[in-house]
Amino acid sequence: MMCLGMFMAILDVQVVATSIPTIQTALGVRPDQMSWIQTAYLIAEVVAIPLTGFLTRILTLRWLFVGAITVFTLASLACAASGSFESLIAARVVQGFAGGTLIPAVFSAVFLMFPPGRQALATTIAGVLAVLAPTVGPIVGGWITDTYSWHWLFLINALPGLLAACLGLLTLPAEAARPSELRRVDGAGLALMAMALASLVVALKEAPSRGWLSAVVLGLLMFSALSFGLFVSRSLRVPYPVVNLRTLGDVGFATGCALSFVLGIGLFGSVYMMPVFLAKVHGLNAFDLGQVMLVTGVAQLVTAPIAVYLEERSDPRLLSLFGFVLFAVGLAMSAFQTIDTGFAEMLWPQIIRGVAIMFCLLPPTRMALGHLAADKVPDASGLFNLMRNLGGAIGLALIDSVLYGRAPGYGAAIVVRLQAGDQATAQALGLPPGVLPAQPTEALDATMRAYLMPLVENLAFVQAMNAAWAVVAAVTLTAAVTLPVLAMLRQRRHI
Repeated sequence: MMCLGMFMAILDVQVVATSIPTIQTALGVRPDQMSWIQTAYLIAEVVAIPLTGFLTRILTLRWLFVGAITVFTLASLACAASGSFESLIAARVVQGFAGGTLIPAVFSAVFLMFPPGRQALATTIAGVLAVLAPTVGPIVGGWITDTYSWHWLFLINALPGLLAACLGLLTLPAEAARPSELRRVDGAGLALMAMALASLVVALKEAPSRGWLSAVVLGLLMFSALSFGLFVSRSLRVPYPVVNLRTLGDVGFATGCALSFVLGIGLFGSVYMMPVFLAKVHGLNAFDLGQVMLVTGVAQLVTAPIAVYLEERSDPRLLSLFGFVLFAVGLAMSAFQTIDTGFAEMLWPQIIRGVAIMFCLLPPTRMALGHLAADKVPDASGLFNLMRNLGGAIGLALIDSVLYGRAPGYGAAIVVRLQAGDQATAQALGLPPGVLPAQPTEALDATMRAYLMPLVENLAFVQAMNAAWAVVAAVTLTAAVTLPVLAMLRQRRHI
């Protein structure tokens, strides 16, 4: 039941992403404002995630979930009823904040409500839904938009939201709320955390288009760093911090958070790069994209029982190492795409990544949260899930920087090779034999250039995409090898 609410919150980001052009046309949104439909949600979500522990202490887990899913559902209805860009953004902020608290609340419930013997299964169910939502999002969003209208992207949340709220009210354990905790809230710390996270998300959004060294991006990053530094300093000094950062001193929790961050880079990055590639190179629509990407979700579901069995009987550090190395292999396999790459070529990389994801999620979750005292779990769950989302945000900014930063250089190099009469390059472009002169030429004539440039841009984009896959794979592999090893060495020093 709680997993249903979390699934809705994660799925909402993906189904809306596929239909932003439709919403833009319907509401008359300017092209430069389109991305705020997603950014407003993501900023509110990122701010809400680490507050889950604080809100749990005030409301209890039961009322936090019931309240959050109710607000999320009402905000979804407000999004569907929006008649202007401004009203849609306001509703998306409320929706994102409510949705952000649902994700860590579910992982908190796993370790607060289930005995140790059932935690692996509960974590698996939550983990499968958490990573399945981004996979099925494109096909769901595309089908809804093509079959009905963009309003139904939000209206589909109404019935599941009502059902989850009612079941939560009936089944979650009743505890006494503690509204007196509000008097001890660290308002300054809350403001500093919100400013640090919001400015970081906006900076990451703007960096690929404006440049990492632009005044706007540097200013936002500096402001975020300053706010974050002040937030950490204050949180370590005040008696009742908004977020208990001292938990990061625990080796297992810190290692799990670092792995969650790296998983965010690879998970969000792969879910982003596949549809971008297929849409640009092959012109697939959202529904067709979703059908291709379902392979990863199926592989996750098939692997889940095996992951649960091994997770209960193996060292989580070794399983994490296996999972992240396998995930890096799956990412690296996609770094050799061509303009002809389609479903068949994407099949095995998707299967390998789908299998690996379960081992990248379950063991680090137990490593991070499984041994903590009950009163520390809500705060820790918020930080753990925040790291995955921040990893995704940073990973997407890095990917866009590689894609749109390197593509022009690859395009220029392709033109040089064409002028030299390189037949291998002509073949990579998909040119019929004999179209390109075999002899070097100083410049291509206007007719030939007009014919070739779209093909050159397409191939340059594919090469830049391969570079992005390689970067994400390298980051994942580096973390896979170093983090568990460092954790084991540090623990041995404390023995």
